[in-house]
Amino acid sequence: MGEKLISAVAIAAKTHPRKENKSIQYGTAGFRTKASDLDHVLYRMGLLAVLRSKVKEATIGVMITASHNPEEDNGVKLIDPLGEMLEQSWEAHASQIANSSDENLKGTLDELIKTLNIDMAKDAYVFVGRDTRSSSPALADAVIEAVTALGGLVQDFGIVTTPMLHYFVVCKNTNGEYGKPTPEGYFFKLSTAFKKLRGKNTSNGKYIPDISFDGANGVGASKMKELQACISEYLNVKIFNSGEGRLNHQCGADFVKVQQKAPKGVPTRENVRSVSVDGDADRIVYYYIDKEQVFHLLDGDRIATLLASYFMELVKASCLKLNLGLVQTAYANGSSTNYIAKTLKIPVACVPTGVKHLHHKAQEFDIGVYFEANGHGTVCVAKSASEMIAQAASDEKLEVNQRESAQRLQTLVDLVNQTVGDALSDMLLVETVLHARGWDIADWLATYSDLPNRQMKVTIQDRRVIQTTDAERQCISPPGLQETINEIVKMYEQGRAFVRPSGTEDVVRVYAEATTQSNADRLAAEVARAVHETAGGIGNPPPVPAL
Repeated sequence: MGEKLISAVAIAAKTHPRKENKSIQYGTAGFRTKASDLDHVLYRMGLLAVLRSKVKEATIGVMITASHNPEEDNGVKLIDPLGEMLEQSWEAHASQIANSSDENLKGTLDELIKTLNIDMAKDAYVFVGRDTRSSSPALADAVIEAVTALGGLVQDFGIVTTPMLHYFVVCKNTNGEYGKPTPEGYFFKLSTAFKKLRGKNTSNGKYIPDISFDGANGVGASKMKELQACISEYLNVKIFNSGEGRLNHQCGADFVKVQQKAPKGVPTRENVRSVSVDGDADRIVYYYIDKEQVFHLLDGDRIATLLASYFMELVKASCLKLNLGLVQTAYANGSSTNYIAKTLKIPVACVPTGVKHLHHKAQEFDIGVYFEANGHGTVCVAKSASEMIAQAASDEKLEVNQRESAQRLQTLVDLVNQTVGDALSDMLLVETVLHARGWDIADWLATYSDLPNRQMKVTIQDRRVIQTTDAERQCISPPGLQETINEIVKMYEQGRAFVRPSGTEDVVRVYAEATTQSNADRLAAEVARAVHETAGGIGNPPPVPAL
């Protein structure tokens, strides 16, 4: 194996050299930057995936995507054996290997192999997937070349959604217990559960099985077509932005959430449920236009409350003693938090921004629901909880309604992609709940009223000067900034604001909410101006709207 490592490093220097001395860091989103800067990084992540596979003695996934970023960007993230994100301690290894000079790469790898006592004689297996960006095929080739050079075995799935690759990895490493590690297996599992939950009646009450789907001109559109072929009798999905335009440009979940308006390329149809997914289909938001042509957004907070309330309803009807909780970030709308805690009476936990924080916290519950406001989220069900549900579903001693509720809960769990946020799975979950309750989208919106909110970005010289605590809700550096924010917030009814450094660029993200949109806009601008003045802002400070 020593010769293979030497050969692999030689290929790195010759064919995939580190052209510029730019530092890059592995974060929650993996590596993400301009595609032109990623060739050497992708090759090296192929090498790292082999090492990770040898350590875990399991298949590792490598997904090439920049999610909701512009088309000229790309990125890569590694997927651990149970479909989870890469273990945090290995993020540092990824950064170290990516930033090593060509001359020092072998020494860096040798040190890692020695420190972790990696048995290089063990087999290694790597699954590779990519999104639809024009840069993705070449970057996938770099990963495959690296895995092969180091003696690993590769299965290239081509163009898939990020959640699909997560699903393939966990299926492979659980010997099919979770499902079959193929695209066909993925669609079969989702469609079978959905059709069983839907039953014979496609409509119910005010629920109509029609939906408009914004595919962000990415992989979600093509995979929705495949899923649609399996469920067309039960749900009519009209697909737009299916690849005819630029990826994520004025469309997709991130655009709709941040801009709070409908995407381009989707016809306006009054009171029709519409969904937007992002470039790799791990985020989803709902929206609709009412008869007054007013835009209404139902984001990750709304999806979380809908799913958590329905899971809780079935848990209670089954008489199962399961601990159910909902996990949010500081970006969750204050009204949603109050509704969950006070009306639904479901425990709420708040964690720092980032899917890995949400996912880990959700796993502390028997059933943990988590969603970021941007529409990324899922439901985690503990193995012990799944076993209890399965036992109740087949227990003839239980009353019929208890057993049937447990059976429905069991099928609902089958519809969930528990590994990561999955726009297609989440859409089917939402449609299941709306159908079961006989709701149209306006009924869903009416469960509580969101506080108007606004997000802004402030460009600064070094985002590291911003440090936070209390799940990013309080700023502890630079000195005095939080006190200034507190004084500004006091001026607005039900005002709330926080700032946090971006994980990928030198900007500070500002979030604000208040009782009116104009107040939320003004609050955000005032806080952004305070950040600009205190944290070394670049350019002109943000203007504050007039009253």
